[in-house]
Amino acid sequence: MLESLSQWIAGHHVLLTGIGFASLVLFVVTLLFLPWLVAQIPADYFSHKRREPLPWKELHPFFRYMILILKNIVGGLLLLAGLAMLLLPGQGWLTVLFGLILMDYPGKFRLERKIVSQPKLLRLINWLRKKQHKPPILFQS
Repeated sequence: MLESLSQWIAGHHVLLTGIGFASLVLFVVTLLFLPWLVAQIPADYFSHKRREPLPWKELHPFFRYMILILKNIVGGLLLLAGLAMLLLPGQGWLTVLFGLILMDYPGKFRLERKIVSQPKLLRLINWLRKKQHKPPILFQS
């Protein structure tokens, strides 16, 4: 079995090199994009029990649905890529998290609140926000 695995790897070295390179690029992009993304969250985003309507929800229905479809497609692709990265090289959990953040589904806001309210993660998020000169995230139980 080990020999057949090594033969498969030898036969697919271009594919594996491409996956490794894509994983490295995605990792670097994630590291660069994460501080900016965290800084875009309004400080009072989690202080409400319900999600406040986003500005793009005021657009014409055609554009609103196109944005929604595009967000869900990209989120779904990131979710699938993250799940694959749990077995392949890459930052799987971080990519899964980005996919879940982009997609729209029932209970998303409660899940976001639960995840972000974890003390260690909240400290990290607020540290990133401080570096971007943004106020800390506020929570109201």
